[in-house]
Amino acid sequence: MRRLLLSFIVLVTFGVGAYSSPPDSLSWLRRTVRGFSKIDTSYVEPQHYNFAAMVQLTHTYDIYQLKSSNGQSITLAPSPTMKVGPYFGWRWIFAGYTIDLHNLGGSSTSKQEWDLSIYAAQIGVDLFYRRTGNDYKIRDINLGKEVPSEFTDPLEGLEFDGLSVGITGFNIYYIFNHQRFSYPAAFAQSTCQKISCGSWLAGIGYTRNSLEFDHEKLQRMVERYSTIPSAEIDSGLMFNSVKYLDYSLTGGYAYNWVFARNWLFCASASLGLGYKRVRGDADAERQKWFRFSNINFDGIARLGLVYNNKKWYGGASAVFHGYTYRKPRFSANNAFGNLNIYVGFNFGERSAYKDKK
Repeated sequence: MRRLLLSFIVLVTFGVGAYSSPPDSLSWLRRTVRGFSKIDTSYVEPQHYNFAAMVQLTHTYDIYQLKSSNGQSITLAPSPTMKVGPYFGWRWIFAGYTIDLHNLGGSSTSKQEWDLSIYAAQIGVDLFYRRTGNDYKIRDINLGKEVPSEFTDPLEGLEFDGLSVGITGFNIYYIFNHQRFSYPAAFAQSTCQKISCGSWLAGIGYTRNSLEFDHEKLQRMVERYSTIPSAEIDSGLMFNSVKYLDYSLTGGYAYNWVFARNWLFCASASLGLGYKRVRGDADAERQKWFRFSNINFDGIARLGLVYNNKKWYGGASAVFHGYTYRKPRFSANNAFGNLNIYVGFNFGERSAYKDKK
């Protein structure tokens, strides 16, 4: 299936040339906007070109684990999604058209994915919208101590269309050492980190989650394929729908390691303290806004390996999101993300750098 993917990446290194003094009413705004792209050029090399073109291969993954309080669990994940396509960038805008390699024949699917990341010197933003469809497979199942794993092995690898997950949300984070540490150097290829450096991060996040689960269908599969027909799904997993909101405060650290000329490796991790609030629950007691039992931990990790000589660049990057949801009867763990492999080049050298030659 063909999809149109739009990615807007803030290229923070496009400086502003000489200009006449604006009115006082605009001066503060101008300085504030310029401050978001202010960098220490002894640590970070700005972008020398106006345009960029590249080809990128994107691998998308998703995994979900449901677990009851009595120890039963099931891990579900769809087949990997692979997309490839060209991208073109000008200044702050980077857009591309990708083709889903698993649906070249135009087969229909209810899966929808939309991700957008903004990397500026001072701030970063992640926006995501996902509807997973119902093409999950059983990757692992545990029916408790009474049922040894060899009796449930026949279930592993079977298709299970009884799960559907929806995730919509955003993360906004502030980069404290933004003048010397460059996130765009690792994930937007718009600057070059010259000297190894790191920075602390802090941010906020919001996520809206929905989970539809057909436990009766799972029970029928257990009765049909396990070698113990009497095995039953625990009551903790007998739910049809869960919808909740997640509000989180995050903190973490990122480091750019310049291990060779024009080479960079970035590792970043943030841990979030998330508060989950159930939506659509008619029980007044469970509608209380704050309960300590609703606090869980979320996480975001980023990895990037880049070669960039200012003209040509290539590498790989990965972004991982992890969320937990825990209630007395059951818990849910969800992880999703993208792995990108790309190669490209910059062109249309900026006049400011032509004049220095």
